[in-house]
Amino acid sequence: MPRVLGMDPGSKSIDICGLCDGRICFEKSIDTVEASKNPLRVVELVEGFPGVDLIALPSGYGVELTYLDHIEDNMLEDWYYTFILATTKEEIVEGLNRNNIGAFIYDAMGKIVRELKKRRVRGIFIPAVINLETIPLHRKLNKIDMGTADKLAVAVLGIHEVSQEHKIPYDRVNYIHVEMGFGYNAVIAVRNGVIVDGVGGTLMPGPAFLTSGALDLEVVQAVGLFSKTDVFSTGCNVLTNTMSPEEFISRISEDPLAEICFNAMIESIVKTVYSMIPLVGEVREILLSGRVSRNPVVKDYIEDKLGDLTSIRAMKGLPDASIVKETAQGYAVIADGIAGGVFKELVDHVGIRSARGTSLDYIVHPRFMKSKLGKKFAELRRLMHGEAFNIRWWSSLGSN
Repeated sequence: MPRVLGMDPGSKSIDICGLCDGRICFEKSIDTVEASKNPLRVVELVEGFPGVDLIALPSGYGVELTYLDHIEDNMLEDWYYTFILATTKEEIVEGLNRNNIGAFIYDAMGKIVRELKKRRVRGIFIPAVINLETIPLHRKLNKIDMGTADKLAVAVLGIHEVSQEHKIPYDRVNYIHVEMGFGYNAVIAVRNGVIVDGVGGTLMPGPAFLTSGALDLEVVQAVGLFSKTDVFSTGCNVLTNTMSPEEFISRISEDPLAEICFNAMIESIVKTVYSMIPLVGEVREILLSGRVSRNPVVKDYIEDKLGDLTSIRAMKGLPDASIVKETAQGYAVIADGIAGGVFKELVDHVGIRSARGTSLDYIVHPRFMKSKLGKKFAELRRLMHGEAFNIRWWSSLGSN
């Protein structure tokens, strides 16, 4: 049976989870800022797990299953910034110069992957929610973040957990997943054991700790200019001048601004969960995961607002996990399934292998292709299977 690793590039820490025959046998965690400054430290941790058959690499906004060795060395940096990070190197350098937390995350991800490429590891990039064919095209229009690769990974693990807890096959799993991490929140809808919709961190109707969530287009116009760093530096941390989710939540009873932002965050979760009910049908339960969701104040608020719908509980994760987050466990589960291990049936059922394209394929705004990112997208998209939805869309308009 395979020995695999899953790497989750979290906003606070990068977690590395190893599975041997489907059970956790290796766990490491390193601070994300430290990893950005010293990516070789992460590579050393990976090399501490010898005989690895496959590594599910930090996959950001997600792509169809793509092996690291299928990407030419001279194209890797541009490919990774464009499709995995949905940005340009220049924007991340700008964020690093401003000492932006989110920029350190992106910088760490890129450096680690480049170092692993040099060592010819057998690595693979995994999809995000938007890449799945179980979601109809009309739900993807002009969207990028329906749930990044880590959110997909934790939902896949959640499907397995609900199946095990209730002793039902995967095709009878109907549940809603709420992930509340250090930086981003997300809500994922699962029906009959497959993901049918998702609202990722930058689409949520309210803020998370690092990101503002969805913005009125009039706000974007009024501000006049948005950069990639604004995506991860406009949340409750900036609005309340707090350094951690714990500090922010501790202030809500005494600081009116913190209370307002907290209410916006919780209401965002509640609204999104309710919007998923028609798609899921009979919701067996709501699973909570992520650092913020473990805070008792947050959990109590969510239970108070959603407890009438169905049972709500914290995700258990895989047995024997002691330090790695559920998202890293999900990455490892997907790697195991792709490698033909214990979770092969799960990965096949969810449709990971049939996922297609990139997260940028569904931007149909006509000015996208004139942007720096759009030009890189057009240049590199040929490396993926099939034609991008937006390119096909524009071609169709041009032919009429």
